[in-house]
Amino acid sequence: MRKLIVQQWVTVNNIAAEQDGGLSFVNVSSFAEPGDEDLAAISFEFIETVDTMILGANTYAMAKGYWPTAKDQGEYGERLNNLSKFVASSRLKDAPWGKFPVATGTAEPVATIQKLKEHDGKDIWLWGSLKLMRSMFDAGVVDEVHLRVCPTTRDNGVLMFEKRYDMRLIKADSFENGVVMLRYEMKK
Repeated sequence: MRKLIVQQWVTVNNIAAEQDGGLSFVNVSSFAEPGDEDLAAISFEFIETVDTMILGANTYAMAKGYWPTAKDQGEYGERLNNLSKFVASSRLKDAPWGKFPVATGTAEPVATIQKLKEHDGKDIWLWGSLKLMRSMFDAGVVDEVHLRVCPTTRDNGVLMFEKRYDMRLIKADSFENGVVMLRYEMKK
């Protein structure tokens, strides 16, 4: 059975977005530093395990202006752009993604995920989208959580977790730029 995997960038003190929704704590330029090839390799490994992405309307609105034309993302960007995509929105039916396959709007994202999980395929990736993520946790459809913990804190922002969830650590990896990737399985 397919899994729903939530992947988030967070600070060490559980902030998943700044008050304005920004992610300045994710220092993308540091990924080009020597020794961070391992982080890129794990990102490629991950994208090979998914064939579907679900994102909220706000994340979609931000991503559609960058990813479909992001030549600097190379093969990773090609793979991301070619994933099947669903956008949680009561207004969107189709969501353009540049020259790549159009994302499908869904007014009932939990039901969509439940249906997708019943069909054959690779895993499903929930990308960003904190409000959508919380609804998936509340519905009990999240199977794994992948945290990319940045070596910094913020004094305020939007918390990744506002409720208690029990998880089991599957894997932990650390990188020279200070990022730690933690993979957890949800305890059901």
